[in-house]
Amino acid sequence: MKVAVRMFIFLLFAASLHQRSVAQETKIEKPSEKQYEMKKYWMVFLKKGPNRDHDSTTAAEIQKGHMANIGRLADMGKILVAGPFGDDGDPRGIFIMDCKDEAEAKELCASDPAVKAGRLAVEIRPWWTAKGGSFK
Repeated sequence: MKVAVRMFIFLLFAASLHQRSVAQETKIEKPSEKQYEMKKYWMVFLKKGPNRDHDSTTAAEIQKGHMANIGRLADMGKILVAGPFGDDGDPRGIFIMDCKDEAEAKELCASDPAVKAGRLAVEIRPWWTAKGGSFK
């Protein structure tokens, strides 16, 4: 009887080792969970400003300066996304800016000829997204 019990324990041990070996060989590795580092950007809503009664020639010059300023800030890496909304509502468009703080975003927006002329006003809000996920 002792031999039978020992043999039974040995067989259980051997079966256990075999199962572990097979499990290790067929184990499917899950891809590591992607780690997200959040980064704060600045969402700028461009809205109709208080002074929109410019003649068409002046309005076109202001718009030209507005577009040049967007290009300048984009070249500096400060504006990552810019564009108008597709309707004629009070919100006219957005910028997503990469600035160290809200003060820098305000200062850069204040350099816009359309903001200076009062054709546009800005609302600046902090906005978070995964660093490198949407923007570099």
